[in-house]
Amino acid sequence: MATVKKTLISFVIITLGAAAYALGFVWCYAPNGIAFGGVTGVAQILNYLIPALPVGVTVIALNVPLFILGWKLIGGRLLVSSLYAMFLSSVFIDVLTAVYPWQPMDPMLATIFGGVLMGLSLGLVFQQGATTGGTDLLARLLKLKLAWLPMGKLIMGIDLAVIVAVAAVFGTLKAALYGLVALYITSIVMDGVLYGMDKAKVAYIISDRNQEISEAIFKGLDRGVTILHGQGAYTGKEKDVLMCAFKQREITAIKAAVKEVDPEAFLIVCDAHDVLGEGFKEYRKDDL
Repeated sequence: MATVKKTLISFVIITLGAAAYALGFVWCYAPNGIAFGGVTGVAQILNYLIPALPVGVTVIALNVPLFILGWKLIGGRLLVSSLYAMFLSSVFIDVLTAVYPWQPMDPMLATIFGGVLMGLSLGLVFQQGATTGGTDLLARLLKLKLAWLPMGKLIMGIDLAVIVAVAAVFGTLKAALYGLVALYITSIVMDGVLYGMDKAKVAYIISDRNQEISEAIFKGLDRGVTILHGQGAYTGKEKDVLMCAFKQREITAIKAAVKEVDPEAFLIVCDAHDVLGEGFKEYRKDDL
């Protein structure tokens, strides 16, 4: 029952992501002639050259070979959710285009809000282990080999060529420039959705009252503390360093706990990503 509920929630999130994707395209990109990357960008070119070809249907047709390629590499479950996301976003594009005459707006506003909507939608879809097809799927496949690269940067690299092609067909450099700005915003927002919500911090504490500080952190915040054995480079004196990983929202409490015990304590707080273990997230093989 829990698995069914989790699956349903996942598909609801994918549906919301697909709707945001379609809205961003029909509201911000298409009416303003902003170059769009990926397979949707290719479909945008074909629709411009042959208006009788709907963008959504063209996207589905162009995605068929990519999904066949991805079947063996990402597995059946991920492929099914990706097919769902791709099909739904394509249908939403054609439906929204048909039901309302979307008008051009200020190009910069369209670029900003289009990039935000796309980044949000792709982040939500990728978060559920799916893609919207096209270069998103290709980026998902490349991620298997280039695990150290963020998804936003992978997609940005792949989409550059398509954006240039869209601009060439539209016959304006502005289309490419706006498209590049939108693509950059998309990658930032997407990485924020995928990685930013799981931000953590690591504190390094140097003090003469390590035991008291450790107890204050453990009892007050229920966080573990690790003792690292160090040595002062100038004095040569051995010195224990406390290390503690914690959530972003706990930073004020950590600082207060340390300084209350020892106002002279030396405290370093650093950003940390992908903290795995008790009190944080669990490792999953298909994590992005």
